[in-house]
Amino acid sequence: MIALETRYGFRFDIRLATHSDEPALADFFAEVTEEDRRFRFLSAVRQVSPSQLHAMTDFDHHRHESFVAFAPESGAIIAAATLAVDPEGKTGEVAISILPDHKGKGIGWTLLDHVAQEARAWGVTRLQSIESRDNRAAISLEREMGFSARAIEGDPALVLLERAF
Repeated sequence: MIALETRYGFRFDIRLATHSDEPALADFFAEVTEEDRRFRFLSAVRQVSPSQLHAMTDFDHHRHESFVAFAPESGAIIAAATLAVDPEGKTGEVAISILPDHKGKGIGWTLLDHVAQEARAWGVTRLQSIESRDNRAAISLEREMGFSARAIEGDPALVLLERAF
């Protein structure tokens, strides 16, 4: 477990997600807004399936890891982040979700920074995020962190944000 602090002074703990976290992750995603689930999975998702939860918690430390963030006082999951790396180990993709009542505390910024550090440690040279154009908060945060944005050919609803290390 790693203790992190946001630029706003909010403290939370983070660790790798495990299969035993699947029920808590199901509860977490049930509390995430419908719009945020759509942003996270890039489609309308009413409920995250058991196979999706299993995939999130099935990590290998080289190509895929998911992190869960906890409120220290309650131990409840308040955010989740996933890093998936291509077979060559050079390009990683990140996805982050945060509970609505924990937005605006700097958790997204801090999680993205943590995942970026993890990616660099693996030898990743480029970190990407695919966002809905409607997800202005994520796009703004990623641009603030040095990501550049470009259109995804053939899909006007999505944008690719990318940062080279």
